[in-house]
Amino acid sequence: MNRLRRAAGISAVELTKRSGVSRSMLSRIENGQVSPSVEMLDRLASGLGIPLSRLFADQRCRTDLSHVPSGKGLRVERLGEVADYRYELLGHVLSGNLFVEPYLVMLEADAQPHVTFQHPGLKFLYLLSGDSVVYRYGPRRVKLRVGDSLLFDATALHGIEDIGTRPVSYLSVVFTLRG
Repeated sequence: MNRLRRAAGISAVELTKRSGVSRSMLSRIENGQVSPSVEMLDRLASGLGIPLSRLFADQRCRTDLSHVPSGKGLRVERLGEVADYRYELLGHVLSGNLFVEPYLVMLEADAQPHVTFQHPGLKFLYLLSGDSVVYRYGPRRVKLRVGDSLLFDATALHGIEDIGTRPVSYLSVVFTLRG
């Protein structure tokens, strides 16, 4: 409890206010002097803003860290119309029910506009290089400049409609729930 509270940046006094658990009871729980009821744990979890199940997870054995050194992303080969869109997978989530795919996408010299991407989940884009691109989302057209971002439901047709000045690169992160 103490680690979760400190990781959340919440003082013991603040947690007692949020949860309605007395300071002395919180101290005894954090020092292992008492076994709290499920109701008490639920109140503390609510005070921390986390699901009750998180209190039972072994935080020291978490495996959801992925580090990819610069230039070491896993190249994902694409065929067909997007063969000249170079994708480098920059990491992956190892646990939980949220699947996250962060890619560095670089458009090679022969890359053509492609506006028929469509898949489950949410997508976040952040333009890293290129003068500007026009991004199509359903019937909408959005002009993106370096530093601009988009966040959208990826079930609609989407993609780059006009590439503009090259080289073009962007960060693309897809978020989906595991079935």
